[in-house]
Amino acid sequence: MNEPDFTLATSKIAIVGMGLMGGSLALGLRGKCAALYGIGPRRATLELALSQQIVDYADTDPAKILPEVDMVILSAPIPAILTFLDQLPTFTPNPCIVIDMGSTKKLIVESMSRLPERFDPIGGHPICGKEKLSLANAERTLYYAAPFILTPLERTSARAISAANQIIDAIGAKAKVLDAVEHDRILAATSHLPFLISSALALATPQDVAPFVGPGFKSTSRLAGTSSSMMLGVLQSNRENVLNALHGMQSQLAEIESTLSSEDFGKLEIILNQAQSKYQTFIQ
Repeated sequence: MNEPDFTLATSKIAIVGMGLMGGSLALGLRGKCAALYGIGPRRATLELALSQQIVDYADTDPAKILPEVDMVILSAPIPAILTFLDQLPTFTPNPCIVIDMGSTKKLIVESMSRLPERFDPIGGHPICGKEKLSLANAERTLYYAAPFILTPLERTSARAISAANQIIDAIGAKAKVLDAVEHDRILAATSHLPFLISSALALATPQDVAPFVGPGFKSTSRLAGTSSSMMLGVLQSNRENVLNALHGMQSQLAEIESTLSSEDFGKLEIILNQAQSKYQTFIQ
C-alpha cells in the first residue's frame, strides 16, 4: 500500500465490538486519535458508548461507518471476527488497516490473508481481561503493562506494524511478536486450559459448600464466570492445542491421585515442591 506513514493522532479508528475489551480500548484511545467509531449488534450498548462519550460515532451497520475510517479493530468473539472478515470487503471500498484482538490467531490470520489487496491486515491479541465482559465493566487502564501479541502476515506492511505499535503504546501495553501457530500453542496452556480447569472445579464442587468457599476457591474458579459465548469459539478454533494441554493436565492429576491413593506422601511432597518452584518462575 503506497500510503503515507500512519499517525494515530490524525487517524479515524473503528472498533467492532463494544464489550469489555473494545470499550476499554476506546477509553484508552480517547483524545489520542482524530475520531473513534463504535460498531456492534446491540443498539443499547452503542447508545451507552455514545452517552458516556466513549466513542464519537456509533452504528449497528458497518457500511455506514467503515468507509470513513483509516483502521478497523476487531474486538469480538472468534466466530464473529471470522464472519466479519468475510464480509469486510462489502462494507468499504476504501483501503484501511485491519487488526483483530482475538484469543486465537491461526484461523483469523488465514482469513485475513484472503482479504483484497486494499486491506492491510495484522493479527493481534492483548493478554489481559476480566471474566465480566460487558461495556459496563470497561476500564481505561485494562491494558496497562499487559503483553499485546502481534502476529503479522507475510503481506503485512511496515505501516500496519507501525500503526499497531502506536495503538499499543497509546494504551500502555507491551508489544510482542509471535507466529500465529506458536501463539495458539502457548495460549492453549496459559489461557484456554485455565478456563477449563476453573470450569471443572466449579462443576465438581458440591453446591452445599457454597457458604464456606474462601479466597482460594474464588481465585481458582474465577475464570468459570467467563461467558461461554466467548470461550466456545476460542476452544473450537484452538481445539487440537487445547486437547494437548488437557492431556498434560490429566497426566499430572493422575500422578497426584496415584501418590495419594498409595499413601506415598514422600513422592507427593516432591511433586508439590516442584510445582511451587515452577510457579515461582511464572510470576517473576
